[in-house]
Amino acid sequence: MRMYSRIGRWAAVLLVVSAAGERGLCQAAENIDQLTKTIRAVEPKGVGHREAIAAWSELAKADVADLPQVLTGMDGADDLAANWIRAAAETIAQRAAGQKESLPLDQLEKFLADTKHSPRGRQAAFEMIVAEQPAARERLVPTFLNDPSMELRRLAVAEALDKAAALVKDEARQADAAEAYRTALTAARDTDQIDAAADELKKLNQPVDLPSHFGFVMRWHLIGPFDNREKKGFDVAYPPEKEIDLQATYPGLNGDVKWFEHTTDDAYGTVDLNKAIGKHMGAIGYAYAEFDSPTARDVDIRLGCINGNKVWLNGELLTANHVYHAGTAIDQYVGQGRLKAGRNQILVKVAQNEQTEDWAQRWQFQLRVCDHLGTAILSADRPGKTQVSSR
Repeated sequence: MRMYSRIGRWAAVLLVVSAAGERGLCQAAENIDQLTKTIRAVEPKGVGHREAIAAWSELAKADVADLPQVLTGMDGADDLAANWIRAAAETIAQRAAGQKESLPLDQLEKFLADTKHSPRGRQAAFEMIVAEQPAARERLVPTFLNDPSMELRRLAVAEALDKAAALVKDEARQADAAEAYRTALTAARDTDQIDAAADELKKLNQPVDLPSHFGFVMRWHLIGPFDNREKKGFDVAYPPEKEIDLQATYPGLNGDVKWFEHTTDDAYGTVDLNKAIGKHMGAIGYAYAEFDSPTARDVDIRLGCINGNKVWLNGELLTANHVYHAGTAIDQYVGQGRLKAGRNQILVKVAQNEQTEDWAQRWQFQLRVCDHLGTAILSADRPGKTQVSSR
């Protein structure tokens, strides 16, 4: 009886200790959540910095086992707060390395595999894993080929391109090389990697449809020029902004203007208004396209344009940029909107100024429709449409 009584007392002690430990863990987790919440509240120009500095100092003292919890704090954080939290996580990892403590690799891998977490946090987790266990890179990178993190996806596409390049050196494996390059192209979202895969596929006599891969709109109705002398036309609502009547004629810069159809054959969807409408300075041109969507969904409307521009989706202004000849690039301007099921209307206003320098003569734009990852969304009535994988 005395033995069982002693065992019972020890069991009771263990239960108390265990409960205290669990409370401690819960309190630690709650404390980390509160600290990262305080850091996420930091704003530019010093707002919340004093509180964030104090929170960061405490967060950086967290146990190495808490790294996944710390990285979770990056979910929903803006760039400024994410940088603070990542710095705290790196401080924890560096301290652990100095004390010969192992990182919680299994938990970090679980965090990395959960794509609901912030891409920045997952990238940090990946770098911590491979820093401690370099061999893990070979195993993990191929799993990123369709990852929502563009940084991680880029690593996988680079590896896929390398493997394809090795295959193409073997004359007996040209078909395998073509398939490998096609896989890389399908996954690629960065322009340089897309171009690299496309160029190699062309060398292998494989068809490549870059406009469909990007989601560039190729068929337009154009009208212009309207007056933009002294750049005063940018905020003038000319008739196309009030109604879309493709049969109408309107007074323009040098006489009446009317809509006409235009299809670009440029691989990157560029519409050259100097060629399509004519060479004009101090001018406004409009481009209109209809987009058929089987369902309602959120989209990015991404514009590359060296001129002043505005973009509307179904009458809603998504982006306006009164900037001239400051450079252009794919996805230079990103407007976020929502397609409705059925027919949608996209309207683009492109404003040319009156500069006379050779480098200021371009009057052009390119526009694509995609999801937030840059995956093409194609109109249901697009000729030869092949929807790019949305993974």
